Amino acid sequence: MRWVVRVAAFLVVAAAGTALLLLPYARAASLLVRVANTGGTLGEVVDAGAYTVERAAPHAVPTRHGDVPARFYRPAGGSRRVILLVPGIHSMGIEEPRLTALADDLAATGHTVMTLALPDLQEYHITPDATDVLEDAVAWLSQRAEAAPDGKVGMAGISFAGGLSTAAAGRAGIRDKVAFVLSFGGHGDLPRVMHYLATGEEVEVAGAVTNPPHDYGVAVILYALADRGVVPADQVALLRDGVRTFLLASQLTLVTMDQANATFARARDMASAMPEPSRTYMGYVNDRAVARLGPVLVPYLEQLGVNDPALSPQRAAPPTAPVFLLHGHEDTVIPPAESILLGNTLRERGADVRVLLSRIITHAELDRAGDLAEAWRLVAFWADLLGR
Repeated sequence: MRWVVRVAAFLVVAAAGTALLLLPYARAASLLVRVANTGGTLGEVVDAGAYTVERAAPHAVPTRHGDVPARFYRPAGGSRRVILLVPGIHSMGIEEPRLTALADDLAATGHTVMTLALPDLQEYHITPDATDVLEDAVAWLSQRAEAAPDGKVGMAGISFAGGLSTAAAGRAGIRDKVAFVLSFGGHGDLPRVMHYLATGEEVEVAGAVTNPPHDYGVAVILYALADRGVVPADQVALLRDGVRTFLLASQLTLVTMDQANATFARARDMASAMPEPSRTYMGYVNDRAVARLGPVLVPYLEQLGVNDPALSPQRAAPPTAPVFLLHGHEDTVIPPAESILLGNTLRERGADVRVLLSRIITHAELDRAGDLAEAWRLVAFWADLLGR
């Protein structure tokens, strides 16, 4: 992260003399410094120039599929743009620590942020209802003059919520209400990603590297497919309870390793008490044996309903707002080729698209070292987005 810090330091200092010219870049650099949690003197300078953020109590957003919990993060003194920030597949929803930290950091740049977690993704399912919820949330938020004075909303989706946000942004009911859409580590075509997670196979694209898939993804697929004939009906609840425990343990590794390890141990105990074939499949999950579990799931993938255009921005109507596709160069949850392929498709359809594959990012996290050029490209990308 040292080059991010150096670029940020230059921009923060230079902005003092050329504020109008460098302000978007200084905001972007300051955001990256906060996200990277560098601390030290630079961190103090950035914190001193940041907006004070008010984290509001959760509220409910009405949608066609019921009320959905959300939360505002408001910078002191108001803001020009509101950003709808949506996490990926994670059971903690709007309370997920990385999401709350990112919302705070974005709001500190002077943008109002509303976090909203998609109920289906919290339950490890990707369904068209999620895209409906995004559409309804943007429509609701755009009508709140105090949050969206120009009636437009920036959309920022993380992981699978990135692809869903891009698909939603092109819908006729909200396309004129979207200021921009950011897909951070998101997908272009859901069937293609499901196939990758189960087999490790992805379309070869110049500039993109495909690595073996992360075990988290195939565990989510097993959870979703458990009732589609993968195991007998009387084993579905037991297997899903075990997979859910493993996924929770994976999430807890970012919070506390003591709890994570205890939860992993519980998942192994649960597997030992399962009948076959659930015991074997849960064993694959616990052992992170993607190469063994993936082939079991391949024959069932189409039963997920992933061919619905609502789930894949490459199959949906393109947004009229600018589209920003940000991806980690070595992402193993959603391969980086997805952003390149989606960007190519959207450009062919006349969309305004910017794509960046960054070596500083893994899967929607700023946690890698990079050189000066990498840091500058990331700062410039965020500066363009935050200036919309």
